[in-house]
Amino acid sequence: MAVVIDKDLLDDVNEPNIEAINYAIRELQNRKKRLDKLSDYYNGKQEIEKHEFDNATVEAANVMVNHAKYITDMNVGFMTGNPVKYVAEKGKNIDDILEVFNQIDIHKHDIELEKDLSVFGYGYELLYLKKTDPISVRDELGNEKLTPNTELKIEVIDPRATVVVCDDTVEHDPLFAVFTQEKKDLEGNTNGYSITVYMPQRIVEYRTKTTMEVSANDPIVYDGENLFGAVPIIEFRNNEERQGDFEQLISLIDAYNLLQTDRISDKEAFVDALLVTFGFGLGDDKDDIQRLKRGAIEAPPREEGADIEWLTKSFDETQVNLLSQSIENDIHKISYVPNMNDEKFMGNVSGEAMKFKLFGLENLLSIKQRYFFDGLRRRLKLIQTIVDIKGANDDASGCKISLAANIPSNLSDVVNNVKNADGIIPRKYTYSWLPDVDNPQDVIDEMNQQDAETIKKNQEALRGQDPDRLELEDKQDDSSENDKEAGSNHNQSHRTRAV
Repeated sequence: MAVVIDKDLLDDVNEPNIEAINYAIRELQNRKKRLDKLSDYYNGKQEIEKHEFDNATVEAANVMVNHAKYITDMNVGFMTGNPVKYVAEKGKNIDDILEVFNQIDIHKHDIELEKDLSVFGYGYELLYLKKTDPISVRDELGNEKLTPNTELKIEVIDPRATVVVCDDTVEHDPLFAVFTQEKKDLEGNTNGYSITVYMPQRIVEYRTKTTMEVSANDPIVYDGENLFGAVPIIEFRNNEERQGDFEQLISLIDAYNLLQTDRISDKEAFVDALLVTFGFGLGDDKDDIQRLKRGAIEAPPREEGADIEWLTKSFDETQVNLLSQSIENDIHKISYVPNMNDEKFMGNVSGEAMKFKLFGLENLLSIKQRYFFDGLRRRLKLIQTIVDIKGANDDASGCKISLAANIPSNLSDVVNNVKNADGIIPRKYTYSWLPDVDNPQDVIDEMNQQDAETIKKNQEALRGQDPDRLELEDKQDDSSENDKEAGSNHNQSHRTRAV
């Protein structure tokens, strides 16, 4: 989450300002508690683990159903199950940028980034240049010359260790970013921090000895040029509020886990029932004492005399089950993530019915995509800067970004819609309805090629059945074409003479 300050507080945005850096670090530390809690819930460290009964002799079952992980993993699959597609504007080229994406496996990177967005509500990626083996070039005399070489890298970095500082204008342009790394000794104890400050034209790394905040006495271990020409840390937002996908559901998740815990604990208490004796007691010998320890108590006699029965808690399983289903339905309703184990999703569901069942999810993904694309456009701009320095001539301005949500669809319904629209809507548009179709024109070309091959095969089959008839038709066709050509030449001759 970006920190907003007045740009005028920085004399020079490319000169480290210790006061501003420490202010950003303190803001980062203030939000750490929230982020740690969200991370714990995703990893299964939830509030139910601390649940205890007032009676210390009874141990709680502490059942945990990780709805937080389910919601995040499903949203990540829906959002980034299919790779992002980039299409350059007409007349422009982004081939070198796409090659960079292929080399770093950008699809895998986007999946990791979307996971942070779903858990924390925002995420960060760092673009940097990594030194590689130098390029060997020989001059005219045969002398070898080594040219330094770098490789562009993109990494997802922890939001709990990163903060971006922006100006207070409506554009919120990044001023600088801070990335912190805890350093440990060989015994696992904290041994200071590495504090890297990314400015538009400069990168500076400090090494603190104790605290995370920087002082003027801390050594600078790196001070170099930033070739990107802008802050190379990009902030991605999950939504306008920067909230995680399950953040507003924590109370419902806790309630569901508590209910299931009490449910299992009551079952255990039912099995471990007490034996009550009315009107008589157990003896004083060792066997009777052991039976007493195992769960037997004495009670006064009843009107009818001595009796014996088991003492158990009353347990309404029907009401508990209804409450459990109600809480779980609320979790899926508010998160817009469907319960795939629900019987409503079982069997053969039509495409139209599935569309309405997933309407809320599609709206959610549409909003998430808009904010995701904001970060992708900035990524394209930064990568373009580097590839152009390396000699490319890419232009990502106006680049079309598209992302097809990985939502199940009824293929037969889609194909029927394409067939029914044929002749009414151009195939260039109807073929785009098909899943896994990146370029409808490729499908059209393949269909034309397939039709031509079919016609050729049919002609060959007819030639085998009645070669004389087919030869006669070919001659007639040739004669007709010759007559048309002769007429055209005659008309052209008249037009030439008229001129």
